[in-house]
Amino acid sequence: MYRRLDPERMPHHVSIIMDGNGRWAGRRSLRRFLGHQQGAEAVQYVVETASRIGLPWLTLYAFSLENNLKRPRTEVNFLMRLLKSYLTNNVKRMNDNNVRIRYIGRTAELPEEVRERMHWAEDATRKNTGTTLTLALNYGARSELVDAFRALSREVQHKGLRLEDIDEAEIHRHLYTSYMPDPDLLIRTSGEMRVSNFLLWQIAYTEIFVTDRLWPDFRGIHMLEAIEDYQRRERRYGGLSDGTESDDVESLPTNQLVAGR
Repeated sequence: MYRRLDPERMPHHVSIIMDGNGRWAGRRSLRRFLGHQQGAEAVQYVVETASRIGLPWLTLYAFSLENNLKRPRTEVNFLMRLLKSYLTNNVKRMNDNNVRIRYIGRTAELPEEVRERMHWAEDATRKNTGTTLTLALNYGARSELVDAFRALSREVQHKGLRLEDIDEAEIHRHLYTSYMPDPDLLIRTSGEMRVSNFLLWQIAYTEIFVTDRLWPDFRGIHMLEAIEDYQRRERRYGGLSDGTESDDVESLPTNQLVAGR
């Protein structure tokens, strides 16, 4: 599969909404926590593939703000234990694959013992120079924007930032993701056709690939298939493709300047 990819058109940043753990377990008459365990295994397969193909940035939607607020507390507690276990058991594999781990989200609201393990893993992989794996934890895109605007407001009040100087670059500078480029490709598993409050600012021009495959069954080969699909697309960022002439709208009769004409 990798040989079919064009090395000149590889994405720099792939983000993934990992969805379907509960349905995967339900279809097998298993308890939900087993689906989450299988989902954690899928993470490392994908991370190792990202490392092998030299993908600079991989961001995974691991635990949303809504998950934390709306899921049963027993499930949330299990997910926190699973996160600690994942970090403990996979740091060596990350180092072996030259992977660095980072986090985005309101992580200060996570349990202290979880944050301690997160900091440990981040520090243990800090010197790695390959793929940067970013886990979105206790993350919501709207809350990210709220936090960015609050930070900008403080700079206006206390650091002399002028309102007229606030532009897209200033907003980007205050996002959780300020250290990384925007995603080129967003993959959503489980067939759901929505972005679920994930990276709303950053995916303005991101290519989206949706697969019916549930996350626990997702492997590195499936990410390569999504990248192959991405490479067949033409990214225009609101412009026209090369060689495409624009319609001379000004020459059209007024009664043709309506949708569908």
